Amino acid sequence: MDNNQFLTDWGLTLMVFLPLAGALVMLLIPRAEETTHKVVALAVALATAGIGGAVIADFDYGATDTLQFTVDESWIEVINARYAIGIDGLAVPLIALTLLVVPLCIIYSWNHFPEPRNPKAFLVLLLVLHTGMLGTFVAQDLILFFVFFEVVLLPMYFLIGVWGGEQRQYAAIKFFLFTLFGSALMLVSFLALYFVADVDSFVMSDLARGVAEAGVDHRTQMLIFGGMFLGFGIKVPIFPFHTWLPDAHTQAPTVGSVILAAVLLKLGTYGFVRVALPILPEAAADWAPWIGLLAVIGIIYGALACLAQTDMKRLIAFSSVAHMGFTMLGISTLTDFGLNAAVMGMVAHGLITGMLFFLTGSVKERWHTLEIRRLGGILVKAPRLGWVLGFSAMASLGLPGLAGFWGEFPAILAAYEPGADLSQTTFRVYMVVAAIGTVFAAGYLLWLYQRTAFGTPTEEFEHEEIHDVLPSEWIAWVPMLVLILAIGIFPNIVFRVSDGQMTAVAQSIAAAVGG
Repeated sequence: MDNNQFLTDWGLTLMVFLPLAGALVMLLIPRAEETTHKVVALAVALATAGIGGAVIADFDYGATDTLQFTVDESWIEVINARYAIGIDGLAVPLIALTLLVVPLCIIYSWNHFPEPRNPKAFLVLLLVLHTGMLGTFVAQDLILFFVFFEVVLLPMYFLIGVWGGEQRQYAAIKFFLFTLFGSALMLVSFLALYFVADVDSFVMSDLARGVAEAGVDHRTQMLIFGGMFLGFGIKVPIFPFHTWLPDAHTQAPTVGSVILAAVLLKLGTYGFVRVALPILPEAAADWAPWIGLLAVIGIIYGALACLAQTDMKRLIAFSSVAHMGFTMLGISTLTDFGLNAAVMGMVAHGLITGMLFFLTGSVKERWHTLEIRRLGGILVKAPRLGWVLGFSAMASLGLPGLAGFWGEFPAILAAYEPGADLSQTTFRVYMVVAAIGTVFAAGYLLWLYQRTAFGTPTEEFEHEEIHDVLPSEWIAWVPMLVLILAIGIFPNIVFRVSDGQMTAVAQSIAAAVGG
């Protein structure tokens, strides 16, 4: 009982701030002690995963629609901001994904530190990033949410700007400015929401109740939602706010790309489902057709852009634009089925695209290039690497039996019958367009695999010794590969957790629009 009480009171706070504490400890250790830094960073990440795992194990899966492990304490009294945290069926899968990915990134980095070699700074930034990501998923107060949402900006800026490729500074500044612009509009929306809802706190549930009771006029709701749409949409990123993403991914170090794809992009889609839809349901219903339209444009545009790429990493970056389009399409349907599909899409994309970026890092390290025309015969030179690449490509294109299928197919299906009195004709057109997007996805991923893995090695690499998958790479990859297969076969691993909360969100929107 004492252990359970300790977890209830302190579990989430410990989970969120332990990586930050670990980063502060690492600042005291001399830079020259590289092994110590690696061990401390990994130990902190594993301890965080242990605490988070205990919380998730103790979570009541019979009541996924209610906030659990809640803490609500006064924080900044002068602006009525509170330290309000808690988790439900929406937060749990994304927290689990974050707790998995960060230790695997540290393990992968063990022998893959990019130049300039500085494991201390690199790992400290990873741990600060870890706190920001976990904090965003547990925050229930909009000011607290905003602080954590912004904390991830700076570490990622430095990861790209210091350890990235040749165009790293351009990519880092573009990423920072785009995201900061969206965040500024989002903060204005949060403040406007606080004033129009006429409540004395920034806690999300209070604001939702305040908006409903205050009878906020429709135009105001639409404007506030628009600000949130830009803030979260740039983070997703939804077309046409996506242009920072291919540059950031292409220039980022491998681990930076993995975390960006696996978790950071999910902060945007999570924000839509956690903040925008429940608090402003009527505005959500009016914005939904436009969100759906931009989502399907992103699906087709991302796929066509992939077909035009000559760089393996840039191709996978553009595939993220297309895959996040499916997630946004699920959200735009405003149904429990579509919202569940969106949560599944977030988890599946995180695992699969994260895995693909791990692979591009290993290819770059061995071949010193990611130009598709210079690669070839990976299956001959490094057969295990080639097979893992094939498995990940099949998962990404949505092959049934792998996680990617459950990220795309339910989102397309949900568009057949949208909720909240949305136009069925419009969404059925979106459904057809999205289905065509899956064909393009198969095209660019199979084309990529055929050109890089099949055939004989190109002349310049014909006689080079290229080693196959290393033990540290296997340790980092196997958990992700197993999960991609497990979720593909048993999708209820995710659906069972998210369904209660997603049904509650969909019902609240239907009630508000119907009322």
